[in-house]
Amino acid sequence: MNGETRRRKIRQMLSEGRGPIPGVALAKELAVSRQVIVQDIALLRANGVDILSTNRGYLVTGKQEVSRVFKVIHGDDQVEEELNCIVDSGGVIADVFVYHKVYGVVRASMDIRSRAQVRSYLSTLEGGKSSLLKNVTAGYHYHTVQAESEAALDMIQEELLHRGFLAKLQDYEPVDFWGTKKEESGV
Repeated sequence: MNGETRRRKIRQMLSEGRGPIPGVALAKELAVSRQVIVQDIALLRANGVDILSTNRGYLVTGKQEVSRVFKVIHGDDQVEEELNCIVDSGGVIADVFVYHKVYGVVRASMDIRSRAQVRSYLSTLEGGKSSLLKNVTAGYHYHTVQAESEAALDMIQEELLHRGFLAKLQDYEPVDFWGTKKEESGV
């Protein structure tokens, strides 16, 4: 089990639990050390999951949004369709970033939640001297997308795949966003 899959499982266990779950219990269930669980909890918190540490274990609090990174590719004329596809399916486009072989990750916040915000974003680019970030990497780029559930993210992923926007990760890219199951499917 890779780290991303393990963190998804930890979040699921904490969300579905009826009370605090000790780190030792999480470690045993996932066949890793308690230190790995501590590191995973820190990464989940850094990604916006509200996890409370109690003397009896970890507990998820508040309404949780989940997120997923999608690698996509399309032309300039398809930007509106791609962004609307995400927001129409209940997603929030948190950011856009590219992985450049020389410069590394170059990221910009977006926080786009509606078609009106998509139009506003596109109007700021029209006739300006700025170009889309995706154009420095031949159209390939990534979006961190937030939603209320994994099911909503799955629906967004399927819609992006259906429209031909999803792109396959290359060997030199630093993160396996899909996990083993998606990697085998060629996505």
